[in-house]
Amino acid sequence: MDRPSVERYVGVVNAPHRAFLRSVGLTDEDVGKPLAAIVVAWSEAGPCNFHTLNLIRYVKEGIRSVGASALAMPTIVVNDNISMGTEGMRYSLVSRELIADTAEAQVMAHAFDGFVGIGGCDKTEPGLMMAMARINRPAAYLYGGTAEPGFYGDRKLTIEDVYESLGGYVKGIVSEEELLMVERFAHPTYGTCAGLFTANTMASLSEALGIALLGSASPPATSARRAAYAYETGMALAKAIETGLKPRDIMTFEAFENAIAVLMAMGGSTNGILHLLAIAYEAGVKLSLEDFERISSKTPYIASLRPGGLYVMSDLDQVGGVPIILRKLMKAGLLNGDVLTISGKTLRESLESYKFPEVQHSHIVKEVSQPIKPTGGIKILRGTLAPEGAVLKVAATGITRFEGRAKPFDGEEGVFEALRRNEIQEGDVVVIRYEGPRGGPGMPEMLRVTAAIVGAGLGEHVAMVTDGRFSGATRGMMVGHASPEAAVGGPIAVVEEGDKIVIDAEKGKIDLLVSENELKKRLEGWRPRPPRYTSGLLAKYASLVASASLGAITKPTLQ
Repeated sequence: MDRPSVERYVGVVNAPHRAFLRSVGLTDEDVGKPLAAIVVAWSEAGPCNFHTLNLIRYVKEGIRSVGASALAMPTIVVNDNISMGTEGMRYSLVSRELIADTAEAQVMAHAFDGFVGIGGCDKTEPGLMMAMARINRPAAYLYGGTAEPGFYGDRKLTIEDVYESLGGYVKGIVSEEELLMVERFAHPTYGTCAGLFTANTMASLSEALGIALLGSASPPATSARRAAYAYETGMALAKAIETGLKPRDIMTFEAFENAIAVLMAMGGSTNGILHLLAIAYEAGVKLSLEDFERISSKTPYIASLRPGGLYVMSDLDQVGGVPIILRKLMKAGLLNGDVLTISGKTLRESLESYKFPEVQHSHIVKEVSQPIKPTGGIKILRGTLAPEGAVLKVAATGITRFEGRAKPFDGEEGVFEALRRNEIQEGDVVVIRYEGPRGGPGMPEMLRVTAAIVGAGLGEHVAMVTDGRFSGATRGMMVGHASPEAAVGGPIAVVEEGDKIVIDAEKGKIDLLVSENELKKRLEGWRPRPPRYTSGLLAKYASLVASASLGAITKPTLQ
């Protein structure tokens, strides 16, 4: 009887509170049961969360089947693709914090005993999981599901193809008619982007963390199995309320190590690093970039998924989904099987009882002993250009070393036009700065720029370094999260035109090739720029946000 809902809704003094519950249809019997929330990220501004409201009824049925009551409520969505390359992208990472805050506010204010979070687009997933870790009341995550791939002729399409075709159009390689056809066919259903971009990456990691049911990440949004997983997730949440199983019982350091191993084995989005760091912070787990590099060095890259590979999430679903990757890593001794999951079982027990399809899968998921690459899909880089660290998705490039001349831009806006004017040439290292968590603010994604470079035929001949971040769809020698960021006086702020920069993935190095004295002189002469925003949400965020090397978390000033 120590449930929060008992204190709020049971007893004579709580008559006013119960009156409001009666007005929305709860009976005397309902009010006496455990009370669960369903926090759903829903929006018609894009396909990723367009359908998530439909999953509420199945979750409710699952919760009720175990003897609990449930009420649903919304949280916000900022659609990354629609905001990409615009001022709107500055709100994307900020929305992660808002989602965590709004989920916390609603669950705590209304004394729910636990909640199911339903997410889709990139920031809804970590935002909801951050709230779960922060509140530490029983919780379960449910993914809205991936879109199906599009087709144009014999090409299998994702949204990545639209951006790259746009780059080809700018360079005169792709006709306007072909660009239009790719646009029309690239994203044919509701659901998140089809490749292993950030949304599908975070869904996969929710299984590895144990906060989502095994197998729930990969079924497409259009699949009837979404409804089945919604029902089962509701059941799991109600049982967790009964037993007192809480997110911090699940989200242990070992669970985060498992999630990092899956991130590296799948070649997932670099955003996965930011988000795992942020979720761990809320869970009170000490996680650092060193943990990512340590695990990456011993975890092989085994999944051929776009943008680094050939297949999409619905293809992985047909051969066993994320559990087939978990099983391979478990057998190789690369996962901790003793961690708890939301099912109440350990990860090892869950895998032992999971029904795998008996189909050929080696074209998509390789054996650990015969990997695509012997180490993980993401590399942590350090050096004079990024002393606190930077990230490179080695799964999305065939290049391991690049040395070139710096072409710096103070912001993303000028790069696309420079490409249009043929001012970006082979051998350039495009440096985009003042786009970090504080300087952006909001650390905007650069898919419009990176895809344009690839689409223009420069993907193997031009590198990029930024204190901003990339979409999971980005491919090429693209280094993000350079820390410290330019806005706080990091070395990226003082890169000059023509400076030599070396990026070495094998050595984990990123260096600005100027003398120590010269770099010191430049940094001493650096002065901070006035903030882009002095009021409103972005200004508030900039005043609280920490380094990308810490997950771009927001820290209260009282800490």
